[in-house]
Amino acid sequence: MKTILVYILVALSVLKAQDINKAGWFSFGMRSTFSAFSDDGTGIGSGGQFRILLSNSVNTDWFGDYISINMNNRVRSEYTHIGWSVGYYPFKNLVFPKLIQPYIVAGHCFDYNKKTDIQNSSISKDRWGSAVQCGVGAHFNLTERFDITVMTQYMIHLTNELKYEITNNIVTIEKEKSSTLEGHLLTTVSINYKMFRLWKK
Repeated sequence: MKTILVYILVALSVLKAQDINKAGWFSFGMRSTFSAFSDDGTGIGSGGQFRILLSNSVNTDWFGDYISINMNNRVRSEYTHIGWSVGYYPFKNLVFPKLIQPYIVAGHCFDYNKKTDIQNSSISKDRWGSAVQCGVGAHFNLTERFDITVMTQYMIHLTNELKYEITNNIVTIEKEKSSTLEGHLLTTVSINYKMFRLWKK
């Protein structure tokens, strides 16, 4: 317990002495994403990301995610998201501005979805599309370079969705003829490390 307290005090002193929001930082991280409130149900996935801090107030995320959802234990829906987001830090004078950094985020991604009959993998369809997302998040800075980030976004798919039906125990999967604004709520937890600065003023 004493060791943990010493570590926290050292981390706090480092954060007070350093400005972690200087432009140019390149960060790398791993992430886990929980998907909810979609027609497919709920599922969890994993991925990776890197960040480039453009200014003291603007950050960018470049990410890739894979999410798998089993629907009714009969159809598997797999999502792959490859995209980018821009985060803006609106608060400058928080009590702990370097320990907790809330932000708002919005972005775009390429969206791949594949649905497959779990009992018969030959029954499968896929589609490519795009999506937009927006939400809020917060960095919890454990040291000058290491953080845990929690972010919640709603993603809207701008594409024709895949629909399935089960009739007499037979699965059919079809692509809708017109696009619909469907999506899901994504909650992402990531661990990130500032590796180096790409530029300095």
